[in-house]
Amino acid sequence: MALKTFVKISSVNNLSDARYCSGMQVNLMGFNLEEENKNFTSVQKFKEITDWLSGVSFVAEFEFSHPENILEKLKSYEGFEFIQIEQEMHLKMLVNSGFGIILKQNISDLDQMDALIARGESFKNFDVTLLLTSEILEMTGTLKDKIKTLSGKCSLLLGFGFQADNVLELIEETGIKGIAMEGGDEIKPGLKDFDELAEILEVLEIED
Repeated sequence: MALKTFVKISSVNNLSDARYCSGMQVNLMGFNLEEENKNFTSVQKFKEITDWLSGVSFVAEFEFSHPENILEKLKSYEGFEFIQIEQEMHLKMLVNSGFGIILKQNISDLDQMDALIARGESFKNFDVTLLLTSEILEMTGTLKDKIKTLSGKCSLLLGFGFQADNVLELIEETGIKGIAMEGGDEIKPGLKDFDELAEILEVLEIED
């Protein structure tokens, strides 16, 4: 069993979802390490979940933490290969940390896309994977073109604008590296329950 594209699942907070996603051979599984977040994963819970998993890499997800605090916290965890942050100014302090770096950016207009496109080559040069999310943008033709341009400059994961019936077409049209979805208690993008996340993964599944 394998998937037709690269897939990251974020905010995993329970074993059943984690085992399902691992069984579907997703590439990356993210765990939130911000203690104030409702999906915060303690050292013990992380070990309890990941001891059951194989064939998937783990991402330590942060929103606001300073890089020094991130690296200090990760000393208590075993198994993380990637760090995901949302503050672009923190990149320089983490790109040589030994972890793969994912920069999550929530975009609200096309001007932000243009700004990211202008910096796309620098993301590639620092081996940073960009993850795009949006709560308001619709997947128009213009936006698809900008996503395609950006994906030609750096490694790009898309975290919005797709459902089971359009995900394969969107991947082909934009040339993105893959997609990102959120687990936890709230399934996104636009997903009301785990069944919808599973529906997308099943569409991406390669038949034996």
